[in-house]
Amino acid sequence: MRFYFPDTPPLPLPAGHRFPAVKYRLLRDLVEREGIIAPSELSPSPPASRTDLERAHASDYVGAVLDGTLSADIQRRIGLPWSPVLARRSLATVGGALAAARDALRDGLSGQLAGGTHHAHRDFGSGYCVFNDLAVTALTLIASGEARRIAILDLDVHQGDGNAAILAGQPDVQVVSLHGAKNFPFRKVPSSLDVDLPDGTEDRAYLHALADVLPAIESFRPDLLLYLSGADALAADKLGRLSLTLEGLAERDRLVFHLGHRRGIPVSIAIGGGYAEPITDSVAGYAGTFRTAREIIG
Repeated sequence: MRFYFPDTPPLPLPAGHRFPAVKYRLLRDLVEREGIIAPSELSPSPPASRTDLERAHASDYVGAVLDGTLSADIQRRIGLPWSPVLARRSLATVGGALAAARDALRDGLSGQLAGGTHHAHRDFGSGYCVFNDLAVTALTLIASGEARRIAILDLDVHQGDGNAAILAGQPDVQVVSLHGAKNFPFRKVPSSLDVDLPDGTEDRAYLHALADVLPAIESFRPDLLLYLSGADALAADKLGRLSLTLEGLAERDRLVFHLGHRRGIPVSIAIGGGYAEPITDSVAGYAGTFRTAREIIG
């Protein structure tokens, strides 16, 4: 069983930038230290090809990311300044998602210690997302015949507007999203199934809402489940506005992985957002997802 991580230098962000890039290093350290994922099971994420990127993204936009000619407006919308490291990391995030999905199809479970870039649209990035790893993965595997039907379960606290926009009209891809009703993005794009949650939603109400939508995924009968777990539904998250505990997050993961295990659906994990104070709470939530996955599937 194999998991992936983008093996790139830290993003060169200006002092005081609120994106907690350190969380990726902390997560890798934690899963190795606690034996959740052995070092021998971790591989650097390979870069995505331009051909694969252009299944989901406009050629001009891909070119601008790769050659550093993104407009100032799009960089502001992404929320991260362009740099060669950002371009390399964005390629690795998509390539890692593809590699993990293929491994999941073979082994039943895989994932990446990154990913979930669900706000990236066809011709622009947004919300810390440059390329859309989930959309590229789904469209590539469908086009190659490696999968016939793919479900995306998006439990990041922010609605995956990029997923919904890029994958609209794709009958072989189902997008299910549970998210904060009043949170970013403020103009949401309809998914296959959306559940809007009020501010302050706690464990019990959240888990009931999730249990209500899982039968829709089961009925879709996917060959693969792309699971964007997210840790930003935690009460400690400064951008989340929901009120889940770490225990509630773990129970959420159990529901998802039990579905995969019971129905024989391979699962590939992307970690999505996490902006807790302290950031170690987000990292604990991410690590818990991989721990639960190993207990139930792996």
